[in-house]
Amino acid sequence: MTFQSKIVFDAVRKMLGRGFTPAEVRALDQALAEASGEPAKPFALTTPAGFFASVRGKLGSLSQTQVNGFNSLLDEMGIARWPLAWAAYGLATAWWETAKAMQPVEEAYYLGDKAAAYRKTLRYYPWHGRGYPQLTWEKNYRWADEECGLGGSLLADPDLAMRPDIAGQIMVKGMEQGAFTGKRLADYLPLDGRAGFSAYQAARRVINGTDKAAEIAKIAQTFEAALEAGGWS
Repeated sequence: MTFQSKIVFDAVRKMLGRGFTPAEVRALDQALAEASGEPAKPFALTTPAGFFASVRGKLGSLSQTQVNGFNSLLDEMGIARWPLAWAAYGLATAWWETAKAMQPVEEAYYLGDKAAAYRKTLRYYPWHGRGYPQLTWEKNYRWADEECGLGGSLLADPDLAMRPDIAGQIMVKGMEQGAFTGKRLADYLPLDGRAGFSAYQAARRVINGTDKAAEIAKIAQTFEAALEAGGWS
């Protein structure tokens, strides 16, 4: 952020009497970029090696597929300019919901050869769970198709929700907007700096009530430290 941009952000923050939502940050960034002729930069790791070293130190070795998954999700979070705590909780959610695969999964994948038959018994089939957190029901696929600007292609082929870039967009937009449960990341996590354990634990309501909230909160703290080590900004 340039000195001039900081002055503008500080002035608007004072006028509003509160911090910014990520959507407001993006809108203000875009306005400043148009005024200066310079494009707004997405957030990113300044030292990816530091991030991955920290993750491996706490969670063990990573396959290339897992690394690719981290990078894909961080790209989407960076475009959305997610702050530290949001990105940490997003990664923790993906880690938990995909059983550490860090790739989109399809509902009941753990049933192996029996999964396809099981999915057909679901009342929302073929709009069954796909992605990082599971996207289910036709109305939610319609929301995702519109929000991601897919022009109906997700409705024509729901399996597109298994594509990492699309799955990442759905997760980011859904957690930010409260599309999954009506609860948003902004309801629980700060827009600046670290979040405490209790805040991460409460943020589980963005995805699935309080199921496994404490376990996921611990993972979020691991990713929070890793993102700091990687210079997320």
